[in-house]
Amino acid sequence: MTVNISAEHKAIDQTLDTYRDLLDTLTDEQFAASPKAGGWSIAEIYSHILQATLVASIAVERCINGTCETTRKGLSLMGRFVLFFRRFPFRVATPIVEASKMTVTKISKEDARNLIIKCRRRIDAITPHIADESGIHKIKHSRLGMLNGKQWFKFTLIHLKHHLKQIDRIKNKFSD
Repeated sequence: MTVNISAEHKAIDQTLDTYRDLLDTLTDEQFAASPKAGGWSIAEIYSHILQATLVASIAVERCINGTCETTRKGLSLMGRFVLFFRRFPFRVATPIVEASKMTVTKISKEDARNLIIKCRRRIDAITPHIADESGIHKIKHSRLGMLNGKQWFKFTLIHLKHHLKQIDRIKNKFSD
């Protein structure tokens, strides 16, 4: 699996821009409102996705620096699907183990803006070093298997885009 690092970085930047711009289109009430049918509010989605992006950037950095497991183990079947087709095959709930590592809260729009800046800085800092990553150092993703740094980087974009679709579903319910 090849990863065009420059193209992925540009796409991550554009997607983070989309998240930032979306904040200006929502009222504070819409941002914090929990869907009537249950599930996360948009604020909680932002909390999740931005925390997950930071966690993934740390995984990339650890793989680059070789401070994680060296293994021949690879992607799970789902991991192969997600990285090849660049999308999740269906709606996927965050596993309980992973959810316990990241506390999802209703953050404010200002908190979201600040987390976007933090994510962008982390991504910008690690991107120049990804090309040197050997691919043998890997960190386990709960559903996708053992990912190397390039795969974590690619996953970051896929995950960011996945949750934009979830936000669109919630926004559409505002107009119902």
